Amino acid sequence: MNQDYIQPNNWSIIEEGFDADRVKSSESLFSIGNGAMGQRANFEEQYSGPTFQGSYIAGVYYPDKTRVGWWKNGYPEYFAKVLNAPSWIGINVTINGEALDLFKAKRVDHFRRELNMKEGWLSRRFEVTLQNDLKVEVNIVRFLSLDLDEVGAIKFNIKPLNGSAAIQFQPYIDSGITNEDSNWDDKFWNTTNIEVINDQAFIEAHTMKTNFHTCTFMQSHAFINDEKQDITPEATSTEHTITFSYNVNVEQNQTASLVKFGGYTVDRYHEKAKLIDAAKTALSKANTKGFDALLEDQKQAWTEIWNMSDITIDGDVKAQQGIRFNIFQLNQTYLGKDSRLNIGPKGFTGEKYGGSTYWDTEAYCIPFYMATKDQKVARNLLQYRYNHLEKAIENAQKLGFKNGAALYPMVTMNGEECHNEWEITFEEIHRNGSIAFAIFNYYRYTGDFSYIPEMGLEVLIGIARFWHQRATFSTHKNKYVILGVTGPNEYENNVNNNWYTNYIAKWCIDYTLETLQKVEDGYNEDYKRVVGKTKISDQELTQWKKVADNMYFPFSEEHNVYLQQDGFLDKELITVSDLDKTQRPINQKWSWDRILRSPYIKQADTLQGFYFFEDHFTDEELKRHFDFYEPFTVHESSLSPCVHSIQAAKLNQMEQAYTFYLRTSRLDLDDYNKEVEEGLHITSMAGTWMSIVEGFGGMRIKDNKLTFEPKIPEEWNAYSFKVNFRDRIIKVNISKNNFDFELITGEAIEIIVNNQAKYLQ
Repeated sequence: MNQDYIQPNNWSIIEEGFDADRVKSSESLFSIGNGAMGQRANFEEQYSGPTFQGSYIAGVYYPDKTRVGWWKNGYPEYFAKVLNAPSWIGINVTINGEALDLFKAKRVDHFRRELNMKEGWLSRRFEVTLQNDLKVEVNIVRFLSLDLDEVGAIKFNIKPLNGSAAIQFQPYIDSGITNEDSNWDDKFWNTTNIEVINDQAFIEAHTMKTNFHTCTFMQSHAFINDEKQDITPEATSTEHTITFSYNVNVEQNQTASLVKFGGYTVDRYHEKAKLIDAAKTALSKANTKGFDALLEDQKQAWTEIWNMSDITIDGDVKAQQGIRFNIFQLNQTYLGKDSRLNIGPKGFTGEKYGGSTYWDTEAYCIPFYMATKDQKVARNLLQYRYNHLEKAIENAQKLGFKNGAALYPMVTMNGEECHNEWEITFEEIHRNGSIAFAIFNYYRYTGDFSYIPEMGLEVLIGIARFWHQRATFSTHKNKYVILGVTGPNEYENNVNNNWYTNYIAKWCIDYTLETLQKVEDGYNEDYKRVVGKTKISDQELTQWKKVADNMYFPFSEEHNVYLQQDGFLDKELITVSDLDKTQRPINQKWSWDRILRSPYIKQADTLQGFYFFEDHFTDEELKRHFDFYEPFTVHESSLSPCVHSIQAAKLNQMEQAYTFYLRTSRLDLDDYNKEVEEGLHITSMAGTWMSIVEGFGGMRIKDNKLTFEPKIPEEWNAYSFKVNFRDRIIKVNISKNNFDFELITGEAIEIIVNNQAKYLQ
């Protein structure tokens, strides 16, 4: 049974009624971010019940020393932790001497929490009866500014309903923070300076080992019935906290308010010695604007984002809410302003999975950012990998590869591998292929070849060298094989000849050879520079081609399908529909030994290859493979339903496509995997966008042209989306009886709709 307490709504995530058992899940679902920082939806006031406290700063991490039972050569030294940052949101509240704490209150009525995605703010409203029988109405609004992205704002209103109240607001900042998932209970932060200047507070702290310097800051003002009170707060401090106290007295039905601005300045953007000065500047800008004007700016900034990235769905509120939630969270996590940043699997919503970058970015996120932003955003994501090429070569050297072979990490913050499960770190090497595919995909979509001679070709050469060295010639098969791998299906480890891995390895080599020729012909100066730098030779290229042309692919004549790996048919092939529902999810119910021996597939594996390389196969081949593998797929990865939705739509299996779409779009809202309290699945949210645009919309690039084969689920009346294709913004409207394509901006263009040319101008 999935959770279902989130109210269906087109533009908001809404929770009604207070339930302590839901608090941690809601802290994830109602998370907010602005690309530079983010936070779980923790209560501002004291809460003594179970909670997962989390605030995060983009790009700030800690190298938590690897903890394993048996060290193996090549292990990463550390696992990168997305760091729980110093907290600025705290506001302890005391009313007539009693702490406001929903966990200890006599009763909580009319509780309503809303994340307004259209306008980018979070609110809570409730009536609470305290143990002293005073009843108060509380209304809180919070947002992280997109315009002033170092600043967050909170407005905390309290109205006593059955008597007068002496209210004490105690806003604070706190750098005494720990991570939920520390390996060794290390101290991650070192507080170096605590400073109070009038009603402003500053805590300077840096991370241990990585030495990221930050300043956490705050400033508050008290109001009664929206009239600012001339109160000089009393300040108290400890070795890692600063607390201000504001005392106000209000009569019944009067409203006492505290407006708090807070946030972070970081040495990524400011000199270490000037972080407090930068914080003062940020606070000055926030105060000049004031809470209400800053909120209006927030609404306008989100209007501009939605104007390009929104997908509308008519007739299905849950589907509409799902896609907007996914688009909203992607934009809260990454806005493409800084090529040093990337898109973490949990974004700013939790600490699981540690590092900021997986192959998810290239395989799932780049299409979303290419089509909904300026192409520079996607180029920044590609540049991020180019900047890490030397580290990728070092990663490969640690495993015994040479001559500039590059193995990109499974998990990273700075290009170093920091994932320490051996069956993934050493074996899930298919990730290299998605880096190369993203380069191909970027050029295919944007038409911008310039990235390749400037940077991408070097990346491709490093990847091709890796595949050439990783393949082994089998005299028995008279083919090249790739042994001891884990494919995208992580429920099979240390297998031989994973079809997807072998296929993408061959493709990478072929694509690199083709691209080398293209750069030599059209960008000769770049070609000579890259050849000089990489010392590539004709002899080496000949050896590559021999591997690519003679790659082995396991195939079953009986089933007429490529086999996921050599031993797949040796398994007991019981489909998921025949699996006892009490055994699901198997990753929480079964031993790893049992999972590895089962036929169950965590996520698209062979079908991931059919998704990437759809144009290499016929529809009949796709259907045969889809019908063979999907019945064994448990979809226990967030990355799985979207690929299956796209392929089901391609095959006109619309009921399946719609079911998978709902699963991917509401994966977190309905908590399909029973783990949402740990954080959201940010990178898979881009797959939800693909499910509509590439799945139902049927968008592809064929013969250098934008093409569509639109379909519409039975449950919908209509849907629409926009894409930015080669500096043209095209709006697509699909209804049950009509397809409409409109050129919003840019030069005239010919597109293909259901194999018919259509001229947009």
